[in-house]
Amino acid sequence: MIYKNICMKKIVVWFLLMAVFITLEAKPKPLHLWRDVPSMKHQNKTQLYVYQAPDSIATGVGVIVCPGGSYSHLMGIKTEGFGAAEWLNSQGITAFVLRYRVGMYGYHHPAMIQDVQRAIQFVRDHSETYHIDPEKLGTMGFSAGGHLVTMSGAFYKDNYLEPLGVKSTTSLKPNFVVPVYPVVSMQDDIAHQRSRKNLLTKHFTKEQQDEFSMEMQISDDMPPTFLVTAKDDPVVIPQNSERLDKALSEHQVEHVFLFYETGGHGYGMDETRASEAARWRFQFIEWLEKIEILKK
Repeated sequence: MIYKNICMKKIVVWFLLMAVFITLEAKPKPLHLWRDVPSMKHQNKTQLYVYQAPDSIATGVGVIVCPGGSYSHLMGIKTEGFGAAEWLNSQGITAFVLRYRVGMYGYHHPAMIQDVQRAIQFVRDHSETYHIDPEKLGTMGFSAGGHLVTMSGAFYKDNYLEPLGVKSTTSLKPNFVVPVYPVVSMQDDIAHQRSRKNLLTKHFTKEQQDEFSMEMQISDDMPPTFLVTAKDDPVVIPQNSERLDKALSEHQVEHVFLFYETGGHGYGMDETRASEAARWRFQFIEWLEKIEILKK
């Protein structure tokens, strides 16, 4: 009996190791986004994982996915990055998971916005390679990643690439933006303080506090926005999303605000973590059809 138990344990361990191995093999090899930029060629923290949609269902739509992690780390990349990318693939959407620079490695603003702008420029410049329409490229982000993609829409006119020696006429404006349970504000009453510290350091100024409070930076030409959060979010105060929704409405920006009763934080698209709130992904597809990014 003891021998059988030992054998069973070995078999279970073997299957677990095989599952991990298969998962690692299935994940695309990362591209180093700054490798071809002389001033940044030694910068290898910024990586892009390309999840190509199957040819049989490909729609020509692309989404750059930015996981969360308080601008400190990207530990949620499995759920909010790779998991989201796999589901997008199932809908015929090619996904680009961005591992952007974060505070745990000593990076602060403008590293994050540089990385997402570089991803937008790179993907558009290689749109034929990835079989996507460069005019159907959006950004999707979770938590602090939601703040980052909101910046990508609000700050697209501010070219953070030129000072690094990137000369390009490619538009840096995403065609749509998807902030999911996002960090939005840097204001004291509702700020997610860890995200603020990692983005701006603890020595931020009042000017920076206002500049990176995204509810204060929305303009009439903000890309169409699909905003999601839950009222019981214990990590990012839901008023972040409420203020962003208000700003989008005031500027008459095409947008949807899904405000779920329950869901918490960090669920991505995983219904096992948030059954109701995680279903936002289906309404997102319907919305892409409505704004004519996807064909019905």
